Amino acid sequence: MQRNKEAREMLTDRFARTQGWGITVLRVVIGIVFLVHGAQKLFGFGFDGVAGGFERLGIPLPLFFAVVVTLVEFLGGAALILGLFTRLVSIPLVVDMLVATVLVHLPNGFFSMNGGYEYTLVLIAATVTLTLAGSGEAALDKVLAAHGGLAPARLLRSLKASSPR
Repeated sequence: MQRNKEAREMLTDRFARTQGWGITVLRVVIGIVFLVHGAQKLFGFGFDGVAGGFERLGIPLPLFFAVVVTLVEFLGGAALILGLFTRLVSIPLVVDMLVATVLVHLPNGFFSMNGGYEYTLVLIAATVTLTLAGSGEAALDKVLAAHGGLAPARLLRSLKASSPR
């Protein structure tokens, strides 16, 4: 009985130590998805092309929101890949996917093969998870935290002090 308890505790400890890596995998993959979708809008359709689509959907200020959505997806995706400001960056991505779900995908039902909200729902769940859980391992957020947070002067002093002379 004692041996079973020790084995369970050891397994629980092992899972606890690797949990951050699971979040890292999620963050990087979701970052790639957003980066590529943002790149498609930025370099493929262009702001005017995205704005035209938004105008057809009846979205007010289509050019303004085309720029916002394109940059949120492109820069937000890049930031997620790097693990930079993960919690903060995830919030506008959640809003982006909520709006896409309601305005575009919800009327088409659940399944993505019919243009439904299945895929955007997964992206909402993933970005909400990143908002709550943070960046996981292998993230610039951890580097910033190790150097005293986000204050640029403090970060530069820390980097200067730790650099070889």
